[in-house]
This record gives sequence, structure tokens and C-alpha cells, in this order.
Amino acid sequence: MTDAPSRTSIMAEEGGLPPAQRLAAMTVIALGLTLSVLDGTIANIALPTIARHLHTSAAASIWVINAYQLTITISLLPLSSLGDRIGYRRVYLCGLLLFTVASLGCALSDSLTTLALARTVQGFGAAGVMSVNMALIRTIFPPSRLGRGVAVNAMIVAISSVVGPTLASLILSIASWQWLFAINVPIGIVAFVRGMRVLPMNERHPSRYDYVSAVMNALVFGMLIFAVDGFGHGEARRYVAVELLCAFVVGIFFVRRQLHQSAPLLPVDLLRIPVFTLSVLTSICSFCAASTAFVALPFLLQNEIGFSQIQTGLLMTPWPLVIVGVAPLAGALSDRYPAGVLGGIGLTTLAVGLLLLATLGAHPSGFDIGWRMALCGVGFGIFQAPNNRQMLSSAPRSRAGGASGMLGTARLTGQTLGAALVALIFGISPQHGPVIALYVASLSAAIAIIVSLSRLVPIPALKRNK
Repeated sequence: MTDAPSRTSIMAEEGGLPPAQRLAAMTVIALGLTLSVLDGTIANIALPTIARHLHTSAAASIWVINAYQLTITISLLPLSSLGDRIGYRRVYLCGLLLFTVASLGCALSDSLTTLALARTVQGFGAAGVMSVNMALIRTIFPPSRLGRGVAVNAMIVAISSVVGPTLASLILSIASWQWLFAINVPIGIVAFVRGMRVLPMNERHPSRYDYVSAVMNALVFGMLIFAVDGFGHGEARRYVAVELLCAFVVGIFFVRRQLHQSAPLLPVDLLRIPVFTLSVLTSICSFCAASTAFVALPFLLQNEIGFSQIQTGLLMTPWPLVIVGVAPLAGALSDRYPAGVLGGIGLTTLAVGLLLLATLGAHPSGFDIGWRMALCGVGFGIFQAPNNRQMLSSAPRSRAGGASGMLGTARLTGQTLGAALVALIFGISPQHGPVIALYVASLSAAIAIIVSLSRLVPIPALKRNK
């Protein structure tokens, strides 16, 4: 992976790539991101099959999912910080290569232990892709069209979310579960070879990489995730308290260490920019709302209303499917209108949709559910691209990696909180848990509305950092 200066890299810094090169680079971004997102969804469908084949319990097989998600969460910020220093192109391609090799390892696994280890390595590769993909998009697109680039990213994630379960079911109907991972190998190789030619370079931050902070980051986020998940699933309170205490103590030293660095791994320098912080909080609240709804809805549709598993999957499809159509429009609008306004409109629509889902009644038709899901998708689609664009553009260009990593971390934090909230609600009220969870999701979206609109406050402190 040569880093010699080129005309492409210089043009990328000055105003994005020319249209033809932009399309080629975004194709590579799309392939890598699709693989990363798909592998976070298709494994869910295959868990029962994997558990049977590897002769393990359903509870133990969850580590096939947890190992992947946990690794991504603890490594997003360290890898985005590394991208600021050695180049986003290099981190992305190394992540893509590692993901591809680990996919082969998953396909060749003959036990739960080897599969979980391979999934852990695969998670590091996926984090390499996810941590800097938005920073690369900022480098690929000129500022006047950045919203469109961010919208493409949202559209890819939405399409992958829709296609994932169907693709997994199709593969499992004609082949063994190993092919869910083996199929990544040829696609990953093609994307890597193509990426070597078309992905642009970027200006690097001169500071040295902080390995100690990377370890502290992993400890803090790892302990927090275990604590939140344990609390939601009824783990003994003393264990949860110890995990929270460890995260708190390490977190204090972690944050203090970041305050004295020019380009900290935990982007406290960016969090001093009010509009960036408000965008992060908006993202956390909105993804918490979406995650709460997506975890609770299958229980509502199957256990309380009586739909089958296949019907439930189809009824939940309108949400991500509508995002595919809305995202390009939202991206174009975000290049012209404030994210606070668009976010407020989108999140209000999402909150109303969630409230309508919570008040479905005992015997709704498929149409009653479908249009409410679509309404949620419209709202989330209108909010997502403008909010992500605001986060990226409010950070200095040299800190685009930190902004990209924080964007992914905010998303994962919101999703983790949402899942934990559902587990907690179900533990308190098993009978009415799904409906209560949807009300809580609507409340979370309402909080996001307030935070989003606060970006419009016309005071100097909230002006975008140039």
C-alpha cells in the first residue's frame, strides 16, 4: 500500500475527487461497508443452525454475535485515531484485508471456540472499515456535496439491513452455514485490490499514536457494555456494580489523559465544539429509540398479536426499506438546510410513528402495522444523513477520523442502551413489556428532538467550527 503523493490524493484534499474517481472510490466503500453490516445481521439468522452443528447450547452460541459486536465497539475510536495518523486509506484497506482473512477462518471453524475467536478477529477488521469510512467519504466528496455522500452511506446500511436476513435464509436453504462467511472472501479480495487503486490519501496528524489510551478505551467501553447488558438481563447487582466501578475508575484516568493531547483518541477536543456534542447526543438518543423498537417489536407482533416469524420479518421491512428511498433526498437537503431543522422534522416523525405502533390495539391488520413502520423509516431517514453530515463537517479536516469514530461509537452506544432498556422493561413487566418499550422508544425520540433543535440556538458558542 504505497503512500506516495499523487494527483488523486491532492485533489481529494482540495475539494474531493472528480466524479468518475468518486464513483470508483464509493464502490469500494460500499462493498466493505456492506460486508461489515451484513455479517452483523446474517449470523443472527444462522445461530440455531450453528449451535446444532457445533453441538453447543443456544446461550453459548450468542458469543458468535457478542464477540463481533464487542470487538467493534472497543476498537472504533482507537482505529479512527490511528487513521488520523497513518491515513484513512491504510486503516480501511488493512481492516478490509483482516476481515476477509477472518471470514475464511470463520468458514473453516470446527468448534464454537475457534468460531468465536475468528469472529473476534473479524470484528477488528470490520471496525477498521467502519471507523474511517465516513472520514474517507469526507475526503472523496467536496464540501458542497458531502450530504449526498453521507446519504449514500446511510442507504448502504439500510439496504444491507433489509437484504441480510433474506440472504442468510437463501444461503442456508442451499448450503451449509460456513458459506455465510466464505462468500465474503472473493468479494473482500476484489474490494481490496480495487481499493488499492482508487481510494484517496489524506493529510495526517503529526502526533504519535497513544497505545496506552487504546487499552484504556477498550477497558472502559468493554466494562460499560458488560455492566449495561448484565443489568438489563438481571445479573447479580454486585457484579454489575464492580463492572461500573472499574469502568468509572479507568474512565477518570482515561479522560484526564486525553485532556492533555492535541489529537486525543477519545475526541474531547471535538466534544468541546457544542454543535458536535449535540449531534452526538442526538445520535445516541435516536439510535436508542430505534434499537428499543426493533428489539421489542418481534415480541409484540409474534407473542401478543399472533403473527408468524416470516410475517414479522416482512412487517418490519418497511422501516429500513423506506430509508433507502428517503436517504438520498435527505442528503441533498442537508447540503442546503440546517441539520437541527431536518433532524427535528425527522425525529418528530419517528416519535409519532413509534407512538402509533405502541397504540396499535389487539387486532391490527398488516397494513396498519406496515404504514406505521414506514412512517418511522421516513422519520429516521430524514434525520440520519443531516445529523451525520453535521458531525463530520463540524470537525476540522485533520480530525475527520476522530469524528468518524465518534459517529460509529454514538450509534453503537445508542443500540446497546436500547437493547438493555428492553431487557430491563421485560424483566419488570413481562406481560406488557413490548408496548411499554415502544412508549419508552417514543420518549427517547422526543428527547432527541429537543437536543436536535437546540443546535439552532443563535449564540456564538453554537456556531459551527470552521
